[in-house]
Amino acid sequence: MPRFYCPQALALGTIVTLPDHVAHHIQVIRLNTGDYITLFNGEGGEYTATISTIEKKRVTVEVKLFEPREVELPYAITLAQALPEASKMDWIIEKAVELGAHAIQPLASQRCVVRLSAERAAKKLQHWQGIVVAASEQSGRNRLTTLTEPVDFNQWTQQQDLHVRIMLSPRAEQSLSDWARHHPPQSVALMIGPEGGFTDKEENLAIAHGALMLSMGPRVLRTETAGVAAVAALNAVWGAM
Repeated sequence: MPRFYCPQALALGTIVTLPDHVAHHIQVIRLNTGDYITLFNGEGGEYTATISTIEKKRVTVEVKLFEPREVELPYAITLAQALPEASKMDWIIEKAVELGAHAIQPLASQRCVVRLSAERAAKKLQHWQGIVVAASEQSGRNRLTTLTEPVDFNQWTQQQDLHVRIMLSPRAEQSLSDWARHHPPQSVALMIGPEGGFTDKEENLAIAHGALMLSMGPRVLRTETAGVAAVAALNAVWGAM
């Protein structure tokens, strides 16, 4: 059954006018009046609805059933990803959402090639939010991953946070999987460097503010691989996969 994000109030028995882009998608995939679809609004659970009317630029549905279905992880993983080159961030966000990441924090670190002005950052954030929605629709998640605007690495590192912060580095002596096996499932923030990694100064700053330095094993992973692999590794060790 097709799933769509519908960011508005949903209630049993109501007639809902779908957002324009959802209505367009329904027409593109040639759904008809009476067909069933699944809607979610990001507040938890999902709704089964039937298509009531299909007009040129307007589609209405009747909400028939609510299911309190959730597939969220029992712990919150924040992926603090230094901005990579080109479209790599698109792929990272998509896969992180599919794997259940609770939040994604883009970071501007010293070795980042990409530098975003305020205007470009706003456009990127809107584009990335669309990827979050599409990945949530595809993966069956009924709550959206929180996506925050890019911040400077030093500024973010020095913020107080109750979550355990883990900096992934080839210099670390203990692996992420080994650490996870000796600790109960808990909320964590995974810090991933850009191409070229974090600088020694950045690593030392993070450690000084309480971050754990862990590795992903003996191989050096690309920036677009490391974060996704780390989320998957935690899920595997903590029984969420």
